[in-house]
Amino acid sequence: MRSTSPADAVARLAAALDDLAGADLTGAFEPQLIERLESLLVAGNRLAAEVARTVRQCELAGAAGHDGKATMASWLRGHARLSAAAANQLVRNGRTLAQLPAVASAAARGDVSPEAVSVIAPVVAPDNLAAAQAQGIDIEAITAALVDVATHASHEDLRRAVAHYLACLDPDGPEPDPTEQRSLTMAKHADGSLSFRGELDAVGGEKFQAALESILQASRPAGDTRTRAQQSADALVQLCDNALASGNLPILRTQKPHVVVRVDLADLVDPATGPGAAQTSFGTLISAARARWLACDGGISRIVIGPDGEVLDYGRRQRVSPPQLRRAIDYRDRGCGVVERAERRLRRPRPLVRRPPPPALDRRRRDQPRELRAAVRTPLARWSTTASASNETPTADGAPGAPTAPRSCCCPTSPGGPPTPVRAEWTGGPPHRTGT
Repeated sequence: MRSTSPADAVARLAAALDDLAGADLTGAFEPQLIERLESLLVAGNRLAAEVARTVRQCELAGAAGHDGKATMASWLRGHARLSAAAANQLVRNGRTLAQLPAVASAAARGDVSPEAVSVIAPVVAPDNLAAAQAQGIDIEAITAALVDVATHASHEDLRRAVAHYLACLDPDGPEPDPTEQRSLTMAKHADGSLSFRGELDAVGGEKFQAALESILQASRPAGDTRTRAQQSADALVQLCDNALASGNLPILRTQKPHVVVRVDLADLVDPATGPGAAQTSFGTLISAARARWLACDGGISRIVIGPDGEVLDYGRRQRVSPPQLRRAIDYRDRGCGVVERAERRLRRPRPLVRRPPPPALDRRRRDQPRELRAAVRTPLARWSTTASASNETPTADGAPGAPTAPRSCCCPTSPGGPPTPVRAEWTGGPPHRTGT
């Protein structure tokens, strides 16, 4: 066999790949396609083994410094545009093939995939090799057994075989250090949605699964069409809701942790809807619909800022709906349905009105119904600027008509009765900006 240069071998490989890519697979029968696929998988394993061997030789020769890179992993990330995980795995596979000749031979024949080589890689870790030498274990025999499993068994069987070998090296196991095996990274997208990934140790993962499974199994209504992934995500959010509602979490910025949404006065009185009507404490812009959703069970805090940026007033922190009124309306309507009905009501423009509270809703009169007395928020002698709207038809004395649904979240009306607004009021002069 005449020797050829690496460049000539790569050129012939590229020509063979061009021939494969030019083949027409339309109309091929199933046995022909399966036979072609099996041959390509073997060729892919062989090619991956050669790539790993070349990466290892580049690492030994310091070839990454030719392009100004310190390591082959950084070279693969920059020039081959691989992810950090893929680059590290490729470098690790090259080291494994160099230390385990039996695995290298099987990979060169195409019998072992790159994923199998990555699973066998912990066997040649420095601490595992030291433990094997201290106990007089024959690494070549262990490697031959693992290659046989990788060749004739499934990938999960190979993982269990490697885990069993590593466990036998240290039957007692290492001292638990959960901090080294726990990580969580989060990425926030432009629309405010959150993606996260991480890992937990065995004990931490068991606690996490037990907490989610308890909530998941407790909320499985009939006709539930959610997938398992959606149910798990809902359970995680419910777990956070329970922790926030209990009030046992550590103090965050001198306050108990809670969801904070800021709505400027211009956005509050604007009848139009938009994607950036409110902003959360972590800088996420949310739409008006999501702001109304959070306002259903939220509290209101008014912040008045002067023209020079000084805080003129901060107060009126209260629930949007008092507990007594909320329970009464829930009983009346057999469920609140605040968000759905508020969505329909808030589609019409809601101008600001300036009026005193109706004398008929005097909270000092005990003969008035509790629902009416609970709706009054300011003394009769004070005027209040509210976010609720009025009917266009004035009354006989020229005063605005009966109020309709406010811009903020409101509970549904009873059949045939007047609406019961839950108003966000500002007592005194007009504020420059407001936050909730």
